[in-house]
Amino acid sequence: MARGKLRIYLGAAPGVGKTYAMLSEAHRRVERGTDCVVGFVEHHDRPRTEVMLHGLEQVPRKDLEYRGTAFTEMDVDAVLERAPAVALVDELAHTNVPGSRNAKRWQDVEELLAAGIDVVSTVNIQHLESLGDVVESITGVRQRETVPDEVVRRADQIELVDMSPQALRRRMAHGNIYKPDRIDASLSNYFRPGNLTALRELALLWVADRVDEYLQQYRGEHNIRSTWQARERIVVGLTGGPEGRTLIRRASRMAAKGSGSEILAVYIARSDGLTAASPKELAVQRTLVEDLGGTFHHVIGDDIPAALLDFARGVNATQIVLGSSRRKTWQYIFGPGVGATVARESGPDLDVHIVTHGEVAKGRGLPVARGARLGRSRIIWGWLVGVGGPALLTLLLTHVDADLGLANDMLLFLTLTVAAALLGGLLPALASAAVGSLLLNYYFTPPLHLWTVSNNKNIVAIAVFVGVAVSVASVVDLAARRTHQAARLRAESEILSFLAGSVLRGETSLDALLERVRETFAMESVALLERAGDTEPWTCAGSVGDGRAPKRPEDADVDMPVGDHMALALSGRVLPAADRRVLAAFAAQAAVVLDRQRLQSEADQARTLAEGNRIRTALLAAVSHDLRTPLAGIKAAVSSLRSDDVDWSEEDEAELLAGIEDGADRLEHLVGNLLDMSRLQTGTVTPLIREIDLDEVVPMALGGVPDGSAELDIPETLPMVAVDKGLLERAVANIVENAVKYAPEGKPVKVSASALGERVELRVVDRGPGVPDTAKDRIFAPFQRYGDAPRGAGVGLGLAVARGFVEAMGGTLAAEDTPGGGLTMVLTLRAVAGRPPDRPALPDVPAQVTR
Repeated sequence: MARGKLRIYLGAAPGVGKTYAMLSEAHRRVERGTDCVVGFVEHHDRPRTEVMLHGLEQVPRKDLEYRGTAFTEMDVDAVLERAPAVALVDELAHTNVPGSRNAKRWQDVEELLAAGIDVVSTVNIQHLESLGDVVESITGVRQRETVPDEVVRRADQIELVDMSPQALRRRMAHGNIYKPDRIDASLSNYFRPGNLTALRELALLWVADRVDEYLQQYRGEHNIRSTWQARERIVVGLTGGPEGRTLIRRASRMAAKGSGSEILAVYIARSDGLTAASPKELAVQRTLVEDLGGTFHHVIGDDIPAALLDFARGVNATQIVLGSSRRKTWQYIFGPGVGATVARESGPDLDVHIVTHGEVAKGRGLPVARGARLGRSRIIWGWLVGVGGPALLTLLLTHVDADLGLANDMLLFLTLTVAAALLGGLLPALASAAVGSLLLNYYFTPPLHLWTVSNNKNIVAIAVFVGVAVSVASVVDLAARRTHQAARLRAESEILSFLAGSVLRGETSLDALLERVRETFAMESVALLERAGDTEPWTCAGSVGDGRAPKRPEDADVDMPVGDHMALALSGRVLPAADRRVLAAFAAQAAVVLDRQRLQSEADQARTLAEGNRIRTALLAAVSHDLRTPLAGIKAAVSSLRSDDVDWSEEDEAELLAGIEDGADRLEHLVGNLLDMSRLQTGTVTPLIREIDLDEVVPMALGGVPDGSAELDIPETLPMVAVDKGLLERAVANIVENAVKYAPEGKPVKVSASALGERVELRVVDRGPGVPDTAKDRIFAPFQRYGDAPRGAGVGLGLAVARGFVEAMGGTLAAEDTPGGGLTMVLTLRAVAGRPPDRPALPDVPAQVTR
């Protein structure tokens, strides 16, 4: 008998509609005439899911009793006896009640599949065994019911049932998943947007891996050996030119078409001096790459095609994106270009894309930052043209039966001299003039094949040729050098302009500036050193680079003094003198950035002092108003009791004494908050961190609120937290008292706690008017109250003190909207790993306390 086929609906989270999708598939199969029955489907009292069961045959469940409670499970024997073509079995990870045929439902499914019955089932991503630890770290909940990954992977079909976190939370709020009494707790804990987003990503990645397994299986079955590059790693070769942005965007569109594609932009600079591209344009392209989710890399290499291919193979790239050459047609005489060379040498496993752009064939221009020195290849070509060219020309002219005349011969040799000057500079041109004059004298000036000249006119002609050749070579070489110098100055001005602008705008930190120095001059490491005096040791104010940063200027390959007691030290190679002018500007800017950072630190300290002054001013205002009010009430009550003119009854005396007591309590509370705020402002709060249970602290913090105004829900299963007991009690008391002030009558504040991975969250939920998003941070500022407090005693310090205490213990306090209206204060604390051995066993139901 053939084994049945398994189809699984994999859900990203509870409530996304797995069971609904499974029942919809069952109705479609029944309409096509397939024998389909319901082996076990749990609708969880969801009306829409329950309606989908209508019209489907359901195999009766098996009744079981366990510890005095009746349960129902799938009757495997009944399904096998019914022998349908397809059986629906919900919740694949379910653990059967003890006494069942199998311990797990997936084992029941295995029996049905072995009997030749096709099974359609459901499971959530958090129930996969391999993801248990990951899900617990995200949600703080350990899944007790799991299914081995291999069981799910063996399924013939896996269909992902997905939904955006916002839509799922709306479905939850509308009551389509859980009953109303569970909605608020679920939205505030497991069904938070961050949890749902993380679970959704887990599901997508798991299914993507499964798809890759299907692909590999298919390739193996069909004996496919060639590479199928399903996941791409795309390298973008940048020249620093304006076409770079086009290439980056094109690579981003290519990456968006593949799952898990990655973009790596690389700029390859030569090692001889300044980079050959505009730093400003490179900075823009770096930002664009990072905005699109890629990475930017700066590589040093004189052979650009080889360096690009080495980088691509080193990062295991699958594609290279290059731009069409900006060179003009005649410039191809110097070589095929980077694009053609890379395409030729890339090999069969590395695709090369040549992308057209608006700068094609508009000319590359001269190097903008390599100084007046010509490249080695150009000098070699200059000598070849200057020395070998006249010899080849002589060979050609002596073997061609054409008498061009001495004047035309001189013009041809003069052309080679000019070409040698353009390519290699002055020396190859002078050599060309000398060789050309000798060849003209020997082969083309009578008497031929002799080093003498019989005609005086020919002597003048050769002399004029030599003079013109030397003059033209000098002018051409001078023009080339002036052009290079102008280009260099332009590069330097662009560097300095961009550098100065970024510093003035405050966009460059010291590390970023030093990194720019390292990249610009192709160094291994850069350090900014300073010392207090001439005899004091050097200290490092900042350093970057892969190599070991120099500790003293004397240890560096290049050092640039900045004033008397500061220096910029570079290691890697010795810079030519022409580069030191730009280096000096970098060094001066580094000193400016360092001064700016220190001034900013001093400004922050001054701002702190100003804030303290503001606090003191507000404190005086509070003392003059808020503290005088309860004092006035106490004084009036005492004066009344001391008065001999009035005979107070016992009830009146009790009322006056109660007023005195109430005023004294208010004074104590106000003074306590003022003192706490003062301690926080002066930084004298020193928490005494201990490992305690929340249920030991939180109930004590509710002592200051009226009975029945707060409900406490602290599970005993929570891990211990590392806090200062006294500070935590004060913080929770302030938070709860603030929530009770704004909570409507008859709607108590709910205080609940839950464990979320390595932290514990305490949530104080009220159903009051709430706070707009724009005011959520402002309510934690000292002496701030949002709106008018219904029972408006206080100076607006409760939440400020609470946040200060919580942050002093390493926690956080934030405000969120309560689903359905109101405000929720979320207090996050660090959980302690493990539980003491004397802790009680973990109950399934948390303790409920109501004040």
